Amino acid sequence: MYMYATHNWCSFTSTTTISVGVGVGGEEREERDIKMLGWVSSSSSSEDEEKRNIDEDGILVVNYVNDDKEEEEEGSKSKSKSSGEMIEWSKVGIMRALVHREDPSSSSSKEVDDLLIRRFLRARDLDIEKACSLLLKYLSWRREFIPDGFISPSEIPNELAQNKLFMQGVDKMGRPIVVTFGARHKHTSLEEFKRFVTYSLDKICARMPRGQEKFVCIGDLKGWGYSNSDIRGYLAALSILQDCYPERLGKLFIVHVPYVFMTAWKVVYPFIDNKTKKKIVFVENKKMSSTLLGDIDEDQLPDSYGGKLQLIPIQDR
Repeated sequence: MYMYATHNWCSFTSTTTISVGVGVGGEEREERDIKMLGWVSSSSSSEDEEKRNIDEDGILVVNYVNDDKEEEEEGSKSKSKSSGEMIEWSKVGIMRALVHREDPSSSSSKEVDDLLIRRFLRARDLDIEKACSLLLKYLSWRREFIPDGFISPSEIPNELAQNKLFMQGVDKMGRPIVVTFGARHKHTSLEEFKRFVTYSLDKICARMPRGQEKFVCIGDLKGWGYSNSDIRGYLAALSILQDCYPERLGKLFIVHVPYVFMTAWKVVYPFIDNKTKKKIVFVENKKMSSTLLGDIDEDQLPDSYGGKLQLIPIQDR
């Protein structure tokens, strides 16, 4: 049984139909406004509280747990995880065959490996049909947008001159750290900005430590004003990140958030997919140090935030 999908993508100018041959289905005001969004960070880690009961006489009652039962539960979790991984990798194989059928040139591309296919699958909740559609559009986009296979710094001189994106250090999970300064962003052409975003993401992905697929970003909005607001640019960058580099962003800390930024945020917010929304943390100024140090060791944190590493421009990496 064949399933058919038609999908419009805001990054592309045409509509593509894919046939899939498988049946697998002030500051106080500022912080108050941020709290209303529901993403304000709390302490990044909390100690596990000891489970206890108090009987009627006020005596502490300790509940002992059967070790055998704990082992059975752990074994069950392990089997469930193993089963889930088997299903995931089996879908990777099915998807590879389907993508090759629709786009034979993909089989000769070193970029289209199992990890890339798995990221596209995870971005669409393991739905093979939707993931295939997304991946095929990505391959078509990359051939058209980056015909040489890479973007040269000479193509984005105005964007690089703004010196707004940096990369250095890793978080406690080993994910590389990227820092961007929103107040340094100035309007250039939309095409150059899209190339800059792609250039930067390619650079970040190329420098991923072994075994890592995601990066962490600190978005610093100190000094951001209406002159820096670029809704078209933000939406273009969001589309490239979500649709061309899915499952690459691990977490985004937004710091030094001015109240005026909320105007732009309300416009962009509806275009952020649910998976990406869960990775965004608005950080209150008074909790910035504790929040960042909860995820990043001091010797890996940029010196701008109380750490020890100097900022290195993305083009120098």
